[in-house]
Amino acid sequence: MSKIIDHFKTIASIPHCSSNASKLKDFLVDFGEHNGYIVQVDKLENILISKGTPKLCLQAHYDMVCMGDAPNIDIYEEDGWLKSKNSSLGADNGMAIAMMMVLMEDGFELEFLFTSDEEIGLIGAGGVEFELKSQYMLNLDSEQQGEVCIGCAGGVDIKATKKLTKISNAHDCYEVSLQGLVGGHSGVDIDRGIPNALMELSKFLSDNGALIVGFGGGERINSIPANAKAIVSSEFQIASKEKIIVSKISKKDYMYSEDIASIISNFPHGVLEYNDELKMPNISQNLAIIAIENDILTIDISIRAMSMPDLDKTSTDTAEYFTHLGFEVDKRDKYPAWKPEKNDFTILIDSTMREVIGESKLGAIHAGLECGVLKQKYPHILFASIGPTILYPHSTREMVNVDSVERIFGVVETIIHKI
Repeated sequence: MSKIIDHFKTIASIPHCSSNASKLKDFLVDFGEHNGYIVQVDKLENILISKGTPKLCLQAHYDMVCMGDAPNIDIYEEDGWLKSKNSSLGADNGMAIAMMMVLMEDGFELEFLFTSDEEIGLIGAGGVEFELKSQYMLNLDSEQQGEVCIGCAGGVDIKATKKLTKISNAHDCYEVSLQGLVGGHSGVDIDRGIPNALMELSKFLSDNGALIVGFGGGERINSIPANAKAIVSSEFQIASKEKIIVSKISKKDYMYSEDIASIISNFPHGVLEYNDELKMPNISQNLAIIAIENDILTIDISIRAMSMPDLDKTSTDTAEYFTHLGFEVDKRDKYPAWKPEKNDFTILIDSTMREVIGESKLGAIHAGLECGVLKQKYPHILFASIGPTILYPHSTREMVNVDSVERIFGVVETIIHKI
């Protein structure tokens, strides 16, 4: 067990934020070669490490969502959980990489597929070029011990932009900020009642009749925003309220004529439809990032749905919401849903989970997994996904249960021997 944690701490010490993970890529290439494996890297910097005639491919992504002080990660353990001081931890998906490193040291004949830039749109998985030998692929990016994931949401990001109109300002100006909310994953946490800083601040400004001079906030397209700040003009004095801090500042000679606060606060953020059968959100959208630069208002939204028809309809509805208000809309980084299905492989994983840790259930996740993309590229391969218990990924509260890491590693080892 200590070997997995030691490897994880090594991984955490190597910067690997999305779009900037080349140092970890080089480390994994060297590690695979040092342990006697054949290593390939494709043009998107996906890595395939393999040996012999494998039947099973283990898969993880090697980038992480960097929040707070990350990539400077200060790990500590508390009550059986690994955490990080004021940063995301990177257990998503670094703990999977650490498990795979132990298996490489043990010399198993497996394929190890590490995909790049998963956290910013499944980019690596979307362009993977390797010819895989395996009949089965076990993704290690799930985040609940005792669950076997056999389906995932599809997603698409929307960027809405609008040229704003300046008008003269005769009123006092204020800086209004909302900082340090808990944040969270825009998929798996979207139904947990986590406040969105952009929405909360916009509602406050709209209720106070303030007009925007400047506005910005949000951290990542796939994170529930934890921070937002605005410069506003108001005919009336605005007072601080709870976590919203108001400070009077020097008067600005302009403001924007558009009612930006209402545009934001009226946006349907959160769970749009619930799936009673799967007991999880069916459709959701996250108002993720807002910025005003050079009089251009930019709003980034991530949309998720458990089926492609629902994803297409929701993205169309959202695009129409913004085009009706005079925005230009760009849809990008679309990735497919993975329709849940039971097969011989998922039944094997489920039974092994029960055998090793005493519990298991088949389910799906309201987030994108590489399986959805890779299944299209490798239709002959059977897929499933498991992982240790990770709470609050994509936030500075991210934590991983140490005991669950050991249990899931035991499941993986048993599956390897069975196959």
